[in-house]
Amino acid sequence: MDVPLWLALLTVGWLGVKLARPPWWLVAVLLLGGYLVADSFLAPALATVIK
Repeated sequence: MDVPLWLALLTVGWLGVKLARPPWWLVAVLLLGGYLVADSFLAPALATVIK
């Protein structure tokens, strides 16, 4: 079964918010920060750390 990555991330994120109940401002900061770092010079360094 092939599941698109965006669907898997959306499902895991939704379950995480539902079960852990973090503040919404923290969720927004993490999403915005991840989006901004993805296009920065730090992206290659983070990719090697994650892999």
